[in-house]
Amino acid sequence: MKTRVLLADDHALVRRGVRLILDGEPDLTVVAEAGEGAEAIEKARAERPDLAILDIAMPRLTGLQAARELSRLQPELRILILTMYDNEQYFFEALKAGASGYVLKSVADRDLVEACRASMRGEPFLYPGAVTALVRNYLDRVRDGDDLPDKAITDREEEILKLVAEGHSSRDIAGLLVISVKTVERHRANLLQKLGLKDRLELTRYAIRAGLIEP
Repeated sequence: MKTRVLLADDHALVRRGVRLILDGEPDLTVVAEAGEGAEAIEKARAERPDLAILDIAMPRLTGLQAARELSRLQPELRILILTMYDNEQYFFEALKAGASGYVLKSVADRDLVEACRASMRGEPFLYPGAVTALVRNYLDRVRDGDDLPDKAITDREEEILKLVAEGHSSRDIAGLLVISVKTVERHRANLLQKLGLKDRLELTRYAIRAGLIEP
């Protein structure tokens, strides 16, 4: 099946060029376009794409604002930022907003297709300058004695992951933890997105590797 893509950029010429790149691939298809951030959210609600590619500088809502809202509304949606800004601040804001990749427009013809595929595999895509920024940021935090995250998921998510891997249903987990079924499902969707996994089987394999359950 083709990955269904939402493309948001306020320049029609850019959208046309990017669409030509993506629609030329056998596994990618652009199903919706938007010229600004609020429209991107509306199109995502209507079309339910697999992947959203967002420009940063757009009217009404920026790409970063749209990414934050889309991450909240559709946790399963993968998000890429496509931008002209080789800027560390924007890069880190994009990661905080839920983006799994950051692609520069200047090399979109070279990097964008692979970024789309990496995102759909649950892998991050970072251009070389971004990797340097991440390493520098980490080393700065170590030097300054800042706390560093020691795991990818929260304690509550780990608790739910263990129960899911043990075969409990969402209703069972809700009863055990005294929370709503909807809350369980939201945590489960967040786990899949954070860990880049697709289903219960992959969650179970991750839980085994993490030592939460025995094989």
